[in-house]
Amino acid sequence: EAQRDIFLAMKEIGGRCNSGEGGENPYYFKEGISASVKQIASGRFGVNAEYLIAGDEIQIKVCQGAKPGEGGQLMGIKVTEDIARARFANPGFDLISPPPLHDIYSIEDLKQLIHDLKQLHPGGKVSVKLVSGVNIGTIAVGVAKAGADIIQVSGGEGGTGAASLSSMKHAGLPWEIGLPEVHQSLVENDLRDHVILRTDGGMSCGKDIVLGTILGAEEFDFGKLLLIAEGCIMARICEKNTCPTGIATHDQKFKDKYKGHKDHVVDTLKYLAEDVRRELSKIGASSLDEVFGQTQYLQMHPDRAEL
Repeated sequence: EAQRDIFLAMKEIGGRCNSGEGGENPYYFKEGISASVKQIASGRFGVNAEYLIAGDEIQIKVCQGAKPGEGGQLMGIKVTEDIARARFANPGFDLISPPPLHDIYSIEDLKQLIHDLKQLHPGGKVSVKLVSGVNIGTIAVGVAKAGADIIQVSGGEGGTGAASLSSMKHAGLPWEIGLPEVHQSLVENDLRDHVILRTDGGMSCGKDIVLGTILGAEEFDFGKLLLIAEGCIMARICEKNTCPTGIATHDQKFKDKYKGHKDHVVDTLKYLAEDVRRELSKIGASSLDEVFGQTQYLQMHPDRAEL
């Protein structure tokens, strides 16, 4: 229900929604509410030709900001018959996403995968999700040369329900570090006009959006913000199938506690847009286009100058 409400909300306001790495249930296709962005991750769960061509964009998730260099694990208790059907798996078994994509060990491998996906879905865009980290600028240049249409920089402040506690608490760098490095590297190599830059990682207010635009982002992803709009209280037990607000669970007695609605998501994003307008007005700008890449709007905090 929670995912469905997000899909419906994004469709209503003209946004795009991401399927995540677990595929989609067949009835989403029948009801016309399937995600517009289809994700391919290391486990390849739920991935086939029908799934990939049903969207406007195919995303290759190399890694996730909240758990860089690590895979994921969906506990068997959460692998219901519906989930197993969507993921082409067996109910009740743990589903492991390995740390690397085992068919990508070089830029040439990535280029081949991007080529194959564009042959499968000629009208769709291909995005590559990277994590904010060391040398991400150099990596992004290679991704752009490999033919990606969109590069996503994922920050460590984002959420995940499928990582160890050590990763969630102590891994990943903020998107504010990786994004400007990618933007500058692409500019230096005359590749900036070839790709769209997208970022994510715990964005929750207008100031985040304006800052991201100044640092070079053109698109933004939201995850945790939308879950909070649906009633998430950050209980941090997503993996236990006992979510107290009925969002991250398949147990009917907990699902009955879900009080979210698509209108809550729509209203949250509208409030976010209004907050963006307020932040822009503070610096005398009327649109995000006016501040894109304009780092003169940023000032060094006097207490942090030594850093």
